[in-house]
Amino acid sequence: MPLLSGAAAKSDRRSLRSQHLLRQALADELNAGEDLTRVTVAALAERAGTSRRTFYTHYRDIPDFIERVEGDVFDKIRELIAGIAARDLAALYHSIDELEPAPGTVELLAYLKRDSDVIGALLGPSGDPAFAQRLMELARETLAERMKMGIFPGALGTFFDYYLTYVVSAEIGVVQRWFANGLKESPETMARIMTVIAFVRPGDLYGMPIDINVPEYGMKLMSLQFENEEN
Repeated sequence: MPLLSGAAAKSDRRSLRSQHLLRQALADELNAGEDLTRVTVAALAERAGTSRRTFYTHYRDIPDFIERVEGDVFDKIRELIAGIAARDLAALYHSIDELEPAPGTVELLAYLKRDSDVIGALLGPSGDPAFAQRLMELARETLAERMKMGIFPGALGTFFDYYLTYVVSAEIGVVQRWFANGLKESPETMARIMTVIAFVRPGDLYGMPIDINVPEYGMKLMSLQFENEEN
């Protein structure tokens, strides 16, 4: 692949810098309380120290800009979640035994913190209401097949669907709380919290753990569902 000429490389760096400044301008607008639906090209260009013409060099309009900003975030998150999903339960149990976070979680949380201005703004009250929901769907799609591997057959179907929804919603909720708290904890600390919290049983924090035979309970739920459908 031929190297870029000096002029082309300089132009490419300028283009990337302009796009970065516009992304930061979006975060600043939202964090200042401006609603996403009211963000304008003029306001972004002014905050970014660029021109409207520069904006339109890269994007058709505000919806196209938002879609591409969110798309870049989702692409990176999908890649990092896939890395976590690729690990098996043996690796997870080993991490817990060693008091270490689940493999791949530190990298994911470090990225979220590194790009926290934009991600936090999109998750915040002035951001995109659909952003968190799309994030949940992305996590579901990326994790679903891996989480089915080796699972007790009776837990599949409706029970697994709700279980997956519960897991993903809980993890997203913890991340949102982390952002709301100003990202005070380090990615390493949060990774350990999120690794262990997934295995907390009802009563554990009170010294009165409740053990549930989940496969048996899941089978009973499924049989009740089938009885209801027949009636």
